[in-house]
Amino acid sequence: MSEATGSEQDAPRAQETTAPPSDHDGPDGGDDHYGLGTTEDLGTPGPPLDHKAPFYLGFFGGLGALIAWWLGTTLLSISSTLMLIVVSMFLAAGLAPSVDFLVRRGLKRSMAVLAVIVTFLAAVALFAVAIVPVISDQVAAITDNAPGWLDQLQQNERVQKLNDDYQVVDKVRDYVQGGDFVSSLFGGAVGIGLAVLGAFFNAFIILVLTLYFLASMQSTKTALYQLAPASRRDRVTKLGNRILSGVGGYVSGAFLVALSAGITSLIFLFVVGLGEYAVALAFVVALLDVIPMIGATIGAVIVTAIGFATDVHVGIACIIFYVVYQQLENYVIYPKVMSRSVDLPGAVIVIAALVGAALLGVVGALLAIPTAAAILTLIREVFVRRQDTA
Repeated sequence: MSEATGSEQDAPRAQETTAPPSDHDGPDGGDDHYGLGTTEDLGTPGPPLDHKAPFYLGFFGGLGALIAWWLGTTLLSISSTLMLIVVSMFLAAGLAPSVDFLVRRGLKRSMAVLAVIVTFLAAVALFAVAIVPVISDQVAAITDNAPGWLDQLQQNERVQKLNDDYQVVDKVRDYVQGGDFVSSLFGGAVGIGLAVLGAFFNAFIILVLTLYFLASMQSTKTALYQLAPASRRDRVTKLGNRILSGVGGYVSGAFLVALSAGITSLIFLFVVGLGEYAVALAFVVALLDVIPMIGATIGAVIVTAIGFATDVHVGIACIIFYVVYQQLENYVIYPKVMSRSVDLPGAVIVIAALVGAALLGVVGALLAIPTAAAILTLIREVFVRRQDTA
């Protein structure tokens, strides 16, 4: 009786411990992992493919080359858009120090960003309303007076000799008055309209992107820094903030240096009697002064040429003024403004500007110096420090 009772008690336990049939089991109870109804033993899987095998290397190497080619062609096709984005990011970095300044004065960051944006938009609007018509009128005056300047140049003995031998002045006059110059530059009236429309559109896109990047800079930085490992996040944050601070300081510093050159030129041009073209020429000087190395020289040459065309004494005064001012800018103004943002050897500045200009033209020259400063900061703080502790 006891044995029978034990057997009866064990029976339900056996039933409880028996696993229910799986949905993937075959008809005879074997495993059917893919629902194919087969229980045939397919053998042991082979070893993984050797990464050094010729087929593996050839296939994935060719696939990588194809992807790299596709990425390269895609980037080239959107290079103009990428350029607008990069310029906008640099401008936003240049306005960021103004936001930080207001935050340090007790203003909330959102209000500081709003104040900088409103000030920036107001400055752009005032410039468009007050300066653009004046520049347009003065450029028209320069264009109208250009043939007369050619006549004055022709009265010079050396210029007259060159004109007698090579007809230089006559060819220049015919070229300017005939309209071929404008046509060759812009492709005629339609080309001028398209060029102006494209310039306004690009300026509008840069303005919108700059304001967007400025408003979202803090959240964007936080999101990017969170991609770094937690153990290195603090150092990555400090390096990123230093680089952005340097870029912002360079952009704002370059603007201040150019503004100084423009205002000084404006005062000088009124003093020497070129007030009729002072605003337009001062704007050209300020705009070109932003270009590293050669921008200030090009602006000085343009003003000096117009000065000589107006009067020899005015031209000589322009030469003296710009020689003195460029020395003052190179050795006093520029180092004082840029000392806290960009710490680069002179050779690095020259090489960076040349490489940037060769790759991306004027925009590349503008962005090359802060980019070189950022790379040099990373080398000093990462590679050199690692070598020092090795």
